[in-house]
Amino acid sequence: SQSILDPFGLTYPTAVQATLEGGALSVRFNPTGSLVAAGTWNGAAVVWDLVTGAQVRTLEGHAKKKQVTCVDWSRNSRYLLSAGKDWNVVVWDLSVLSQPLDRYTTIRFDQPVSSAAFHPRNSKIVLVVLASGEAFIVDTRHDHHSRIELCETIDESDEEAQRYLYLRSAITTAKFNPSGKLVFAGTAAGSLLVFNTRTGTMIGRHSVAGAGQMKQIAFARSGRFFITNSSDRILRQFEVPTYPTPSEDMTILDEELEPSLRFSDPINRVAWNGVVVSPDGEWLAGGAADAAGHKIYIWDLSSDGQFTATLDGGRELLVDLDWHPSQPCIASVTKVGDIIVFRTPSEERWGAFAGGFEEVDENVEYEEREDEFDIEDEDVVEARKRKAEEEPVDMDDDWTPHKATGGPVQETFDDDALWAEDDPDDDVDTHFDLPVLYDDEDEE
Repeated sequence: SQSILDPFGLTYPTAVQATLEGGALSVRFNPTGSLVAAGTWNGAAVVWDLVTGAQVRTLEGHAKKKQVTCVDWSRNSRYLLSAGKDWNVVVWDLSVLSQPLDRYTTIRFDQPVSSAAFHPRNSKIVLVVLASGEAFIVDTRHDHHSRIELCETIDESDEEAQRYLYLRSAITTAKFNPSGKLVFAGTAAGSLLVFNTRTGTMIGRHSVAGAGQMKQIAFARSGRFFITNSSDRILRQFEVPTYPTPSEDMTILDEELEPSLRFSDPINRVAWNGVVVSPDGEWLAGGAADAAGHKIYIWDLSSDGQFTATLDGGRELLVDLDWHPSQPCIASVTKVGDIIVFRTPSEERWGAFAGGFEEVDENVEYEEREDEFDIEDEDVVEARKRKAEEEPVDMDDDWTPHKATGGPVQETFDDDALWAEDDPDDDVDTHFDLPVLYDDEDEE
């Protein structure tokens, strides 16, 4: 189960805790934060156990010496996706005990794959961006089998727009929003396109003044805002507008987006190789593309984007980063392929266990109160239990517990959600433990 963020300390990491070696190019935590996966330069995807620091899976399904550009986890960690420059997207079923592990699904293209990601509700639906500037929603379900290209809608009467259609539509990055109902795509021209996942139709188009080529889009877990990383070396925060539902008249929300916050390094003017929002939505981490060092900038989103700290990971250039799903922990990748894990050093705070507990520097003699350890009268306890049982219980059938926090979250079952959950995958809503593999020598 996911840990609760420490309410008594900092909720962003401050120091290097460990380094994992493995030729990594990209890094992603699994949804529980117990494992970390990476794509490597030699065509493999590797999984580490964060507790032991040991490699627990090496997945070799791409062409040798062809980089694995990205990895992604299904919502309950059973499936892992890897995409590479060998033009393939491979899905792995980590519940299988065989070693080496065979590919569960392979999706082939005619161009190198820049990025790929699972749909948040169903790992049989995959979003893919190619190095050629094309993006696809690939549905591998039996009754929905399709490959829909995401294309910008242009007014046929606009001759100038038609002439520069490819330049405007070349998609450089794409991301599902947290519900999976929408796809946000950034283009080489610096615009944002928004598509309905179920239909593949464009429902929004936004220009962003001065942005340049879009490099990355990162969502807050709530889905209320997102961050863009663009070639002008500025990170921007945008509130998510309300979009029209897909309709026959092809209604599109076409307007310029004004960022609510901007983030940059005004002194060094560094570009950014990665950006991620903390799970509580209060912090933003930007990985600097600084050849002089491995630096991560931290901003406080709850204080109008105030710059807070810089994490130093050594001299090697940062190429990717990810934030732990429930703890103040960041994993980043260096140019030489090491994964650096940043955490907040924790001190024991015994006073947090009891309100009246006091910490002292030296032992003192304790004087016991006369009634301190008296047992409550059984008749009083029994009477209190009977009274509690007689009280009516207020129940609301429309609310279901949220998996991560246990708090109430109201589910919405519209056409988009029902479509995504039709023909579900086998990544059931239970805690998935990666099976332990033993070498033949260990068994003997």
